[in-house]
Amino acid sequence: MVHPIVGTIQLTVRDLERAADFYQNILGLRLLKRTGSAAVFTADGKRALLALEENKHAKPRKGRTTGLYHMAFLLPDRSSLADVLQHFIDIRLPLQGASDHHVSEAIYLADPEGNGIEIYADRSPDTWRKGDQIFMTTAALNVENLMEDASESGWKGMPSATVMGHIHLQVADLVSSEHFYCDGLGFDKILHYGSQALFISKHRYHHHIGLNTWNSAGAPPPEENSTGLKRYSLLFSSEEEREKAVRRLDKINVSIFREKGIIIVKDPSDIQIKLEVDHKGEHE
Repeated sequence: MVHPIVGTIQLTVRDLERAADFYQNILGLRLLKRTGSAAVFTADGKRALLALEENKHAKPRKGRTTGLYHMAFLLPDRSSLADVLQHFIDIRLPLQGASDHHVSEAIYLADPEGNGIEIYADRSPDTWRKGDQIFMTTAALNVENLMEDASESGWKGMPSATVMGHIHLQVADLVSSEHFYCDGLGFDKILHYGSQALFISKHRYHHHIGLNTWNSAGAPPPEENSTGLKRYSLLFSSEEEREKAVRRLDKINVSIFREKGIIIVKDPSDIQIKLEVDHKGEHE
């Protein structure tokens, strides 16, 4: 199981009740905390994976803007993916796609407000990691073969070992994004899809962050008070590692907001990122 690098995804939604019902009863996440206008969800009861904040007056995010392409929930095994897919079939939930990426098998959908979601299970790294080379592709998912691994007990909600495996972002420019994430935050380049997409990671994972310009080359950020991604967090193993990243970011002239232990930066596409130390899944 991959050690999580992406922490909590924070979304602005117009209808908290509807969105919370989807994530709790359709996706099977557990409610970790609820206030009047916000809800936080978890898989294991400790690590916050998703935070929703309601703004009834928010404008729906326009398509050709920077921000979230999808967030990706990584399941612990193939059987769990088969169980989730059978659950979606049983409730007739519309899906957007199902793919075999060689490194993983994945299904795609959207929440009630259009935020992209991937739910996936990794194959063993032995099958896709050859030295420093990682092979990824996109092919049709063999659904019949996957369903052979469905468990006898069936879907029981999101498995407790589920983590936020990666985040995929729409960015305005790949060159500046690569400079920020690799030279600044210390990610390694894994794979370029031509000049329109880049996949980066740490610890030789296939990718913790995807960056693409398929529908966002030169695009602006969403209008103020739009729905969608508010910020996401990146996890560091120690305070020392976080400070190393801060020094690298400072060296490339990234503005850094610091207050009472909170550190927030923005990437070149105006996407806000909270830099956190991973205290065993307990986040603010």
